[in-house]
Amino acid sequence: MPALLCCKGPERGIVTVPDGEKTLFADAFERTVHALPHEPAFRDVEIVASTVHRHRQSSVLHVTVDREGGVDITTCERIAARINAALDAFPDPYTLEVESAGLDRPLTKPGDYDRFTGRDVKIVTTLAIANAKTHRGKLDGVRGTNVILARASGELPIPIAVIKSANLEYDVRADLQRAKQREKNR
Repeated sequence: MPALLCCKGPERGIVTVPDGEKTLFADAFERTVHALPHEPAFRDVEIVASTVHRHRQSSVLHVTVDREGGVDITTCERIAARINAALDAFPDPYTLEVESAGLDRPLTKPGDYDRFTGRDVKIVTTLAIANAKTHRGKLDGVRGTNVILARASGELPIPIAVIKSANLEYDVRADLQRAKQREKNR
C-alpha cells in the first residue's frame, strides 16, 4: 500500500529501475510526476528529481520537489495524494516518498546554474579540473557549455558534461546576518 514520507534532503536522479527495464507501473509514475507542473494546482512546483527502485517485492518511488519560497508538508501531502490517485489502478505494492529539495538543493539541469547565479555552490566533477574534483564558490551562470564558478583565485569554467553532482551550499551565518540587518532596518 502507498505511504507518504515527507522530509528534507536531495536525491539526484531520473526515473529508472535497477535492471533498466521500465514497467507499466514505473512508466505511469513517471508520466504522473512529469505532468504535475502542468496541472493548475501544482503549476508553481518544480520536479527536481524522481526515481523508482525495486525493493524485494515492492517499489520505492521517490520525488524531490521545489518551488519559490520553499515546500511545506502540505504541498508534499497534496503531491503524494495526486500520485497515489494516479497509481490506484495498479496492484503493485509501493512506498512513496515526496520531499523538499532542501537548503542544499541539487542543481540537476543547465537552467539551474543560471537561476541560482550568485549563490554559493559545491560542484563535484568526474575529471580533475585545476587539480581537484570538488569545487566551491559563487555560481556565475553558464557560458556556452561551461558552468562558471567565481572563486577568490578567479573564474573557473567547468564543462557541464563532467559535472557529477552540484548543489547549493547553505550559509547559516550569512542568513543570520541578513535577518539581523532586516531587524535593524525596521
